[in-house]
Amino acid sequence: MNIDFSNKTYLVTGGASGIGAATVRYLATHGGNAVIADLNREAGEALAAEFPQHVRFHPTDVTELDQLIAACDLAAESFGGLDGAVNSAGLGSLGTTTDMPLEEWHKVINIDLHGVFYACRASIPHLRKRGGGSIVNVASLSGVRADHGFAAYNAAKAAVINYTRTLALDHGGDNIRATAVCPGFIETPLTEIPGSIDAVKDAWLNAIALGRGGSAEEVANLIVFLLSPAASYITGTEVVIDGGMGSSNNQPNLPRIFSSM
Repeated sequence: MNIDFSNKTYLVTGGASGIGAATVRYLATHGGNAVIADLNREAGEALAAEFPQHVRFHPTDVTELDQLIAACDLAAESFGGLDGAVNSAGLGSLGTTTDMPLEEWHKVINIDLHGVFYACRASIPHLRKRGGGSIVNVASLSGVRADHGFAAYNAAKAAVINYTRTLALDHGGDNIRATAVCPGFIETPLTEIPGSIDAVKDAWLNAIALGRGGSAEEVANLIVFLLSPAASYITGTEVVIDGGMGSSNNQPNLPRIFSSM
């Protein structure tokens, strides 16, 4: 794709790495501006330094509304306004209802759900001033279907998807579109540790129709499409990008089993 984002400015939470960083790079190389809202100062400042005319970094804990308001204000001060937000800050977690520490449950919900709400609350007044805009919330295939042992993560990501629908209904009259992107297995820092275990990665790859993990750039391509005027009639829905992982009903792969017998 080659979408021109000249004179457009976006907040990108979690923009210092992974899907967020790939989105920032796309925007900056296609004329757009971005404010990275992230706790990773070293990575965020390094990425901003690659595009000094188009990118700013604001150290941000997405569980703190005031910090997100400040990041949006920085976008307005630096580039004249805000045209959208990409909420990609997130945290994975492994644990069931009975064995997960309560503080872990609250941490995941605070970052993965409350962080999205706070970023939207901070950015919407700026979007109204621009006459509208687009919000893309990065959810997950894990919000569409459940996983073993991901109680908090599944709950948070499912909530993000339905919250995004509500966001679209409540603010369509402001000409603000809201969509959720639901990645499957994407090779980013979030999946680096489990993906380094051969048995885990093999299980993932065997479940994916395309037989490989996705890249952050592939998800970013979807995000920037949804931000752009090319998606002007798309709102209030989720878009799965998973290489076909979610198309299975989890029955055994009988042709593969029989061919090996």
